[in-house]
Amino acid sequence: MMAEIEVNWSRTDLIDEAEEVVQHRTKHQKEKLEDTSGVVIEEFNENRVKVTKVTVDEKGQEEIGKKEGMYITLSVPTLYVDDENGFEQLEKSFVKYLDEIHKDVVIDQDSKVLVIGLGNKTITPDAVGPFAIDAMQAENSENPNDHFIMYAPGVTGQTGFETSDFIHALVQKINPALVLVIDALATRGSERLCKTIQITDTGIHPGSGVGNQRTEVSKEVFGVPVTAIGIPTVVDATVIIADAVEKVFRSIAARVQEKGKPSSKLSVSSWTPDPNTRLDMNLVKPIFGEWSTWSSNDRLQLFQEVLHSNPERLIVTPKEVDVWITKYSLLVSNSLFKWMNKKAK
Repeated sequence: MMAEIEVNWSRTDLIDEAEEVVQHRTKHQKEKLEDTSGVVIEEFNENRVKVTKVTVDEKGQEEIGKKEGMYITLSVPTLYVDDENGFEQLEKSFVKYLDEIHKDVVIDQDSKVLVIGLGNKTITPDAVGPFAIDAMQAENSENPNDHFIMYAPGVTGQTGFETSDFIHALVQKINPALVLVIDALATRGSERLCKTIQITDTGIHPGSGVGNQRTEVSKEVFGVPVTAIGIPTVVDATVIIADAVEKVFRSIAARVQEKGKPSSKLSVSSWTPDPNTRLDMNLVKPIFGEWSTWSSNDRLQLFQEVLHSNPERLIVTPKEVDVWITKYSLLVSNSLFKWMNKKAK
């Protein structure tokens, strides 16, 4: 008989979505962090790019249960699939923070950087790693760069071997100055799908966001610096449900709140309120009941608990995911070559 697998319904690989970090954004926890200095969270905007930097030290690792190191998340909330300006700004920020997170890594004339594209190339949402390797190999054939060694090892289900075993063998053979690992991530916010890049120097646990955790890929395992680059391409179905309910409640609350005001007569079509606008959710309590006044996280937890017994654990991805994957493959490839050309000078 197979052992029952404990399912994490709040699947996410993004540090700024992790429950422990979200809790540390409250005023009380921020004041506590200022005293302990275990976790430092910085949030700011660079044009359209929202930057979140989370630095965790040894004390912070014990405090929030996240590995010691730096996590940089770059998001363009308004990004759409044909948004050239948005991709240009995201690429510019990506190159900038690649440089920042590797400021202590020395790349000399003979140094090698091993680039690993994790994922299953035959499953589109999981293919950003292998596709990025394809894009880098195409670029390298036209503009050779002797520093990069690129490899897509496939997944354990295809090869029968742990991905980390392949990487370990290459590290021992090549002795690189740095290992870069590119992978698809899971998010717990539908608005983050294909609109975010995360960079961290803590390495990665392949498959952890969708409950299929494999052997760790990190500096502690291989003895060389490991940087993980991830793009969230999937979200749990329960998150989609919770987000849809949240939008319905907010839309109706906004309409009730606006009713009777002169501005309401100016509305000639359906509209969705600004997500940052404060609304009195008690206005919809007579319609939907007590649960309409709950927090978004409380409603999400309700759906997770209700659907926990459902054997169909659905993961959702955008319908244009093939285009998104192609765009990000090229963005990652272009950014890495730009960064290396600057770093190796």
